[in-house]
Amino acid sequence: MKIVVIGGTGLIGSKLVKKLHEHGQEVVGASPSSGVNTLTGEGLADALKGASVVVDVTNSPSWEDAEVLKFFQTSTHNLLDHEATAGVRHHIALSVVGTERMLESGFFRAKLVQENLIKGSSIPYSIIRATQFFEFVDKIVDISTEGNKVRLPPVLFQPMAADDVASAIGRIAMSSPANATVEIGGPEQFGLDELVRRALAARKDPREVISDPHARYYGIQVSERTLVPNGDARLGETRFADWLHSTKQVPKTSRQGA
Repeated sequence: MKIVVIGGTGLIGSKLVKKLHEHGQEVVGASPSSGVNTLTGEGLADALKGASVVVDVTNSPSWEDAEVLKFFQTSTHNLLDHEATAGVRHHIALSVVGTERMLESGFFRAKLVQENLIKGSSIPYSIIRATQFFEFVDKIVDISTEGNKVRLPPVLFQPMAADDVASAIGRIAMSSPANATVEIGGPEQFGLDELVRRALAARKDPREVISDPHARYYGIQVSERTLVPNGDARLGETRFADWLHSTKQVPKTSRQGA
């Protein structure tokens, strides 16, 4: 069974390619650097030749509303059209838990368009909605920082390790299509503000976390359960404290004004 990972050199894609190789699968990691461009269609026909499963873990290089919509619409159309020609039997796409609850953002409106294109296609599919990754907590901190204070809403948060995301996708890639949306998340729930306090304390970052119910998440107003999955989500194994330890994060100086 040939599995093509679109976005195979990114954070999740590279881990997924490695895990599938370890399970004895024939896997191709496709990306613009290998001559495969979903936006233009370049290289898709050759990359998908003989493929049974295609996993799309790409992301838009821009979060500007029009650009991100163009990316997901065009790349998904191109992928699905080429997959139909190649006889692909399972299309898998990585999406985000809570997408339909964050439509204030053009990014999530574009992700919902992507999901609906997949559901409307003739190709059997699995849409995997993941919670935020541990690896992106720093970005959340930085975009929420004003001076030496980090303003965050005290909402529920259930992030997971990128390794666990890749493992979950790999299991689904080696299984029958769900023809549905599958949610995955971390093994623990935190308050978003609480988790960030732990992360900053672990590396002796002096920034102060302010719990502010009016603070925004990536510019989006969120409620208590916007960011967490439903009760039937498939959970990863890696706990946040263990991930912090395993990544050997070193103390960082405060990045005032970041």
